[in-house]
This record gives sequence, C-alpha cells and structure tokens, in this order.
Amino acid sequence: MYGRFAEAYARHSEDSPANAYYDRSAVLELAGDVAGKRVLELGSAAGALTEQLVYRGAHVLGLDREPEMVRLARLRLGQRARFEVADLAEPLTTVPTGSIDLVVASLVLHYLADWAPVLAELHRCLVPGGALVLSVHHPAADWQWAGRPVYLDTTLVTETWHLGDQPVEVSFYRRPLSQIFRLLRQAGFTIEQLEEPRPLPALEAANPKAYKTLSSEPVFLLVRAVAAR
Repeated sequence: MYGRFAEAYARHSEDSPANAYYDRSAVLELAGDVAGKRVLELGSAAGALTEQLVYRGAHVLGLDREPEMVRLARLRLGQRARFEVADLAEPLTTVPTGSIDLVVASLVLHYLADWAPVLAELHRCLVPGGALVLSVHHPAADWQWAGRPVYLDTTLVTETWHLGDQPVEVSFYRRPLSQIFRLLRQAGFTIEQLEEPRPLPALEAANPKAYKTLSSEPVFLLVRAVAAR
C-alpha cells in the first residue's frame, strides 16, 4: 500500500494531527538526547522523523520496505542520513551486531504478525544497554475500532484511510498489551517507560476536533525498552 501511495502518504504524515502533533513529538521525547548516537529507524517512510533525529545530532540509518519511500527519504535528507530497503520480517543482515545505540520504531511494528524475530534482531543490533523506542496503535483503541473482537487474541484489522482524496485500505495487527510486554521481555528487553501521550498544545488551535480526540481517547501507545547488558 505505501509503495503505491508513497507521495500521498508523505504529504499526509508531514502535518497530520496524529503524526506531526502527537506521535513524532512523543517518540522524540522518549528517545531523549540523541546527539552523537547511532540510531536505527524502522519504517523511516519519507524521512519526516529522520529529519528531526538528524537535527538533534543523531547518525541515522533508516530502513523501509518500500523502495519508493526510501527514494523520497533520500531526496529529503540527501547525505545527512543513510537509507536502505529492508523487510523487517527478515534478518537485518546489513546491520552489524552491537552497532546501534538506539532503535526507533514509529508506528511500524503493528504491521508484523510476529514480533519475536524482529525483536531478537533488534536486541542483537543494539549495544548492551541500548534502547528501543516504539509506538504502535493502542490495543484498546484498535479493539474498539475493530468491533470488539476477543481482546486477548492477535487480530488482523483492516481500515479505510483517506490520504488527501484517496481512500486506501490498510491492514495491521492488534495485540493485547500483555503480549507486547511479554514479547519484549522474552527478547531480552527491560521495559523502562510506558507512555499514553497527549498531543502538542498547538494542535488545539490548528485542529480542535483532533485535539479533543487525541487528548481524551487512547490512540497510540509508546514504550521505551532497554536491551539487557
């Protein structure tokens, strides 16, 4: 889907309430001081979050499954970051063991049916004590939007999004909070911080309706987890 609508998604995510005023700011807050750090960004898309990480002094390798997204990210960042095409369901063979200080996975892991292989790979790539910062759709929100299936099951959810004037069907997996925590622990991570963020105050003037929703409902879930030493 993102390959076929890469440019439309890039325009949408640049200033959409959920991305620009909610997720990116919360991810950057959990990432902390990234100056001089080697950052692996999963699902880097067209590079909007990458640019913020680079601005803060990070050395970023961005991975995305879609070649068109990688092309757009390279156009945006030039030589300021490195981007490669990679499928997160496969081993990250281009990333050496213990070569990464921080992994950032913004709104990408919920597209994977099985987290165990990629979490094992991320643990391998990180230095001891390195961190993983991830954001996903909130399990409670997806449970409600999907018609309240069995909460404890992992469920494939399909929604229709509107990228500008284009309706697009998007499928992803919702899983219970307990499974997210269990998979992280089994992969050797210690959960350091859990956030259910609020949007930036500037959204109230820019889009009052979105501000009300993002301020009052569970929409995204963010986790900072540290690789065991």
